[in-house]
Amino acid sequence: MERVVTVVPEDGLHARPAAKFVETAGEYEARVTVEPVDESRPAVAADSMLAVTGLGIKGGNSVKLVADGDDAEAVLDALEAVLTETVDESQ
Repeated sequence: MERVVTVVPEDGLHARPAAKFVETAGEYEARVTVEPVDESRPAVAADSMLAVTGLGIKGGNSVKLVADGDDAEAVLDALEAVLTETVDESQ
């Protein structure tokens, strides 16, 4: 399964949003990759903090999530929720 999601947090997939994204991906059995939609960068494992932050995804960018496994739809739903929530950096 695959899904395209626009990243809402201003900082994109850096710091806290990236950590939450990677942690969420790791909670499921499905194998998940993430890649920028508008750039020619290869997909990376969604459970690798270094790989995810290395993509340089910023708020407003779109990413393609691809999941393969029994809980693929559930992990895509969870990751979309992480990518579309606002983060309070003051906490």
